[in-house]
Amino acid sequence: MNAKILVVDDEPSLRRTFEAFLTGDGHEVATASNCQEALKQTEQADFDLIFSDIQLGGQTGIDLLRSLKEKEVTCPVIMVTGFPNMETATEAVRLGAHDYLSKPVFRDDLLKVTRSALGYRKLQKQTETYQTHIDAILRCVEEGIISVNQHGEIVSCNRAAREICGLPTDWQGRPFQQVVWDQEGILCNVMQETLASRCEQQINRKKCSFSEERSRMLTLATAPLVDKQGDFLGAVLTLRDETRLDSLERDLKDRRQFQTMVGKSADMQSLYRLIEDLADLPSTVLITGETGTGKELVAEALHARSELKTGSLIKVNCVALSENLLESELFGHVRGAFTGAVKDRKGRFELAQGGTILLDEFGDISPQMQVRLLRVLQEKQVERVGDSTPINVNARVVAATNQDLAEKVREGTFREDLYYRLKVMTLHLPPLRDRREDLPLLQEHFRKRFNRELNRNVTGFSPEVVNLFMKYAWPGNVRQFQHVLEHAFIRCHSAIIELKHLPPEVFEGEEPADLAEPVDERQKIYAVLDRTDWNKAKAARLLGIDRKTLYRKMDRWNIVP
Repeated sequence: MNAKILVVDDEPSLRRTFEAFLTGDGHEVATASNCQEALKQTEQADFDLIFSDIQLGGQTGIDLLRSLKEKEVTCPVIMVTGFPNMETATEAVRLGAHDYLSKPVFRDDLLKVTRSALGYRKLQKQTETYQTHIDAILRCVEEGIISVNQHGEIVSCNRAAREICGLPTDWQGRPFQQVVWDQEGILCNVMQETLASRCEQQINRKKCSFSEERSRMLTLATAPLVDKQGDFLGAVLTLRDETRLDSLERDLKDRRQFQTMVGKSADMQSLYRLIEDLADLPSTVLITGETGTGKELVAEALHARSELKTGSLIKVNCVALSENLLESELFGHVRGAFTGAVKDRKGRFELAQGGTILLDEFGDISPQMQVRLLRVLQEKQVERVGDSTPINVNARVVAATNQDLAEKVREGTFREDLYYRLKVMTLHLPPLRDRREDLPLLQEHFRKRFNRELNRNVTGFSPEVVNLFMKYAWPGNVRQFQHVLEHAFIRCHSAIIELKHLPPEVFEGEEPADLAEPVDERQKIYAVLDRTDWNKAKAARLLGIDRKTLYRKMDRWNIVP
């Protein structure tokens, strides 16, 4: 093996001797007379072996060893001395000296120790190359990887693991349980279990909290480290951060609730995604849907999901106010602008600065108000009633209506330019009859709510009630459904909501059979049939069952007029 060797000695004759012996053996030799020269040489070339005399004028070979260690020079260093002693040898070995060579130096001894050191250097280079490859791999992988020795002290830790766990810079060599810490104790427990049992462990998607503000959803795996002889060396832990994936799955896959809205139907999932897409955009949004579908909840969700959530959400019901009052409410007024204006007053647009303003029932505003609102949307300015000074407003405008604005444009009762200025993005809420699969979720949502608010302990709904809910058209949508359940909870003092607890409206003008608590199903069916003059279709509807089921029950109980 031809190698590059550095000889450091303050005696020229010894340097020449070393150089002659080593070049004669095929090596490339450089020389230095002191520590400074030697360190400069190591900066300019990568040496395979360094020989250094213990005595180097004003400094020693020990000083050189310390400097080489600080500069992370890893090649073997062989100390040369005429007077070796135990203290010097111990210090040299501690600082990384590979071997000793005593003076006088003989050629055969020099070449023997050189070949031994170069063999070590070859193995060292192979190890360094292997470690470089391993380090590169560990840097590239997204999973965090931490290895410990058999005593539980950290040997290696890649960047991903340091970022996931928020590890300190002085992690190397420290006990795992002192450095890697989560509030739930999951990481320490899984590592201790592997060290104790020497068996693999797997934990899927567990929340690990590293501080009050910072937590991760992690999938963990551990494995014991064993050499070829079967000796236990320690363990390795891998951490896969699935926080974002978990969040996406919860948010985008069959979400049952979004902000204050409840529903898992395809229409509602699409609506949730649109709200997220629009949340941080400044675009004006038009929310459409029948009365009671929850348009106000959509506006609240848009605001809560946006960067404007630190500002106010100001709501204005445009149909509840006269035109003059609506103008003052929206734009404000100055003192003396009209009778009763005793002081300046900010309008809703000003109050919504940095936030969101919801213009509810927007389709009913007058043509004059349409003109003023169009100017506000275009110029982002308002003028208070009685004042011509423009005021800049920076609020997101969300309009909601249960009317067909396109039809109103065709009729000439709604401005076309305002319609298209509003219709940048439309969010449509489907009626409840078109998403009946959401009824069980809404039913459970309101059950929990009214139990809490009305101090009830309702555990469920009778099958007849559930069937009726699924068949009823719900013209008032979710708002009507909520009121029907609230009515039922007020009347119910038992654990189960039954037909008799429901308001008459859901029976399409017929009241449910409420005849002194029938003691069994036969009496109940007979009472309903008698009340409806034995109209089977009407009786089935009141009972919340279909006609085939009613006929079957009549046959079973031998019910005849």
